[in-house]
Amino acid sequence: MTMVQGVWNDIAAIRARAPLVHNITNYVVMNLTANALLALGASPVMAHAAEEVEDMVGIADALVLNIGTLSRPWIEAMEKAAGAAGRKGIPVVVDPVGAGATPFRTATALRLIAAARPAVLRGNASEIRALALSKAETKGVDSRHGAEEAVEAARTIARRTGGAVSVSGPVDIVVDGSGIVRAANGHPLMPRVTGLGCVASALTGAFAAVNPSPLRAAAHAMAVMGIAGELAGAEAAGPASFQVRFLDALYAITEEDITRLLKIETA
Repeated sequence: MTMVQGVWNDIAAIRARAPLVHNITNYVVMNLTANALLALGASPVMAHAAEEVEDMVGIADALVLNIGTLSRPWIEAMEKAAGAAGRKGIPVVVDPVGAGATPFRTATALRLIAAARPAVLRGNASEIRALALSKAETKGVDSRHGAEEAVEAARTIARRTGGAVSVSGPVDIVVDGSGIVRAANGHPLMPRVTGLGCVASALTGAFAAVNPSPLRAAAHAMAVMGIAGELAGAEAAGPASFQVRFLDALYAITEEDITRLLKIETA
């Protein structure tokens, strides 16, 4: 199977199955994240009450944990949800937003990784480096490093979790214990829209729900994010119109778009 066929088969499976992706995510991105999942064909649920997260995981096909707006009750809910996902055997995606910015954030991300053993850890280069090195590496929630600078850190974490690590950047890099994939799709306006990194994590959850390979699921998700960004950027006047056109591009993306635009390499 070619890479184009693999990416398209995952999109078709998401549209056919509408996997339920349970997100415990941050206030900043809830609306955009839910709309992006819907546009692609998945079914989002945003539920963070500790009293119900285990029940919600019980009906979900994937779990996405995003630490963007941290609080003690949400951490408790994430840990409960991670335990339930492990018992059910559904994939977990962890987005360690801002890891390395504060000790609390870094420690929380490390606790969740240990509890969830995520199928995919997805973050920017500085977040991934901070988790591998246990020291400050970020500027707020923004990266100070390129994705290539985080490859060895990503491999270290992948060996620890047994899953894949997805590092975002102008060229996205996904590694597991033995392989590496580089996805070079994207558009310069993407960093100008808050929450698109969080959207990438949510879409990774949808791909992981239909593809049993964490490496391929994460790489396919990042490629589709980038292609949708290119399609949106071709018509957008700025960040506001880009966001709207990005959702439209996810909804309308075709196999021909994947064939024409996909820039992905495996090693």
